[in-house]
Amino acid sequence: MPKMKTHSSTKKRFRVTASGKFKYAKGGKSHLLSSKNRKRKRELRKAGYVTSTNRDKMKVLLPYG
Repeated sequence: MPKMKTHSSTKKRFRVTASGKFKYAKGGKSHLLSSKNRKRKRELRKAGYVTSTNRDKMKVLLPYG
């Protein structure tokens, strides 16, 4: 059986945690920040997690994660 391919763009954007969740950095915090309020920018600093409904799809994209 050949090795499975890992999706290249997915491996750059997501990390697998010890509990098996998929963690990612939220987008929208690199420019045009003056129009965004403080609370919104503060919330964008926090990590995002893939929902449980999409976890199976992520496992296909990152088979060795």
